[in-house]
Amino acid sequence: MKTATNISRIVLGLIYLIFGLDFCFHFIPYQPNHTGAAAAFKNGLMAAPYFYPMMKFLQVAGGISLLINRYAPFSAVVLFPISVNVFLFHTILVPSGWYMGVLLLVPNLFLGYAYRKYYSGMFVQKPHV
Repeated sequence: MKTATNISRIVLGLIYLIFGLDFCFHFIPYQPNHTGAAAAFKNGLMAAPYFYPMMKFLQVAGGISLLINRYAPFSAVVLFPISVNVFLFHTILVPSGWYMGVLLLVPNLFLGYAYRKYYSGMFVQKPHV
């Protein structure tokens, strides 16, 4: 279990770090031109000037956190909505890229299972202050 957790953590951290840094430095040469609903969705996100920089910052910070294994359970939770969104985008709007969504969602789900003991405090039905 420990080896699988480390592999999932490193794979997820590397993917998020690389694609987060690509937003700033543009070192990945292939940039697909989306059409239809996928283009409309991406253009809508790009129209909000804060959204992409915020998301890419979370990806870089979360990727580094996973790679150095500091606050990894927290980073897995923060990155989970991004993983789900990438999965849905690549399976519904751009089905040819479904594997990218799976490549993010599966390790993120596995980390959620592996770190489940750290999340017990989040699932309190009625907290006492």
